[in-house]
Amino acid sequence: MYTILVTAGFTTGMLGNAFIGLVNCSDWVKNQKITFINFLLICLAVSRTSSLLVIFIDAIILELAPCFYDSYSLIKCSDILWVVTDQLSTWFATCLSIFYFLKIAHFSHPLFLWLKWRMRIVVAVFLVFSLFSLISYFLLLETFPILREIYMITERNLTLFSETSKTTAVKSLFFFSLMYLVPLFVSVASLILLFLSLVKHSRNLNLISTSSEDSRTKVHKKAMKMLLAFLILFTLHIFFMQLARWLFIFLPGNRSTNSVLLTLIIFPLSHSLILILSNSKLRQTAVRALQHLKSQLEEMILSLHRVSGVFPKWIS
Repeated sequence: MYTILVTAGFTTGMLGNAFIGLVNCSDWVKNQKITFINFLLICLAVSRTSSLLVIFIDAIILELAPCFYDSYSLIKCSDILWVVTDQLSTWFATCLSIFYFLKIAHFSHPLFLWLKWRMRIVVAVFLVFSLFSLISYFLLLETFPILREIYMITERNLTLFSETSKTTAVKSLFFFSLMYLVPLFVSVASLILLFLSLVKHSRNLNLISTSSEDSRTKVHKKAMKMLLAFLILFTLHIFFMQLARWLFIFLPGNRSTNSVLLTLIIFPLSHSLILILSNSKLRQTAVRALQHLKSQLEEMILSLHRVSGVFPKWIS
């Protein structure tokens, strides 16, 4: 049952992210140019696909052949891939939140206007910072050779796991959680500032005695719903990511680790579906694709009915 759930979640997530990537890549080829938002969506889709693949492989190995992770080199390689793909996915999603905030919000403050005019530079700075945090994290791991003991621990020698090793493990997990604080803070700030922009715009509408919602108000609310959904999913993802690492280090071989790995698929899967439903181009393309698939299935069923009606007569 666990393998079926992991495979179903992995397949759904891969299809959603592949769809986002293919639609935006086709627009890139057709128009011979790429917009900034399309570039972010393609990068996010690629990073999410990689992250889902790493989680899926880890979950299957832990379920079917956990003995593979008795090797330090294998577990270290898995950890590096896990951290890199998840961090890239997190930062590209955060950059998408920054893009929506700077594109939709409206403030007259010079700092905001400076950031709005240099949106690509702002996003590039955040991506460079994410690369710096990744490098710092891996340098920290290499600085403490005692972390090798953490990766090699099994249930049989759990009592021999020294207090020094536990302290080092807690420190590494604490630093790992710090890498998520900046994107979390940026996402919360984007949501709050977008809300303040909506409040300011609503007050301006009240001053001119307009009670109906205009297009800008609708765009503000739509973006806020997207950012709020991302923030909720992201917070849950951080919690389960930390929980999975704690269980993997301090309770190796525990079956609950597999269940936690299953929850890590929810974030890249759900957020991709939200992006498809909230983007008019992606939503319309998805509807047309589903309608085409439905018509193809109907034709297939009709063909089977014709064959089933003719086949017995042919036999006789």
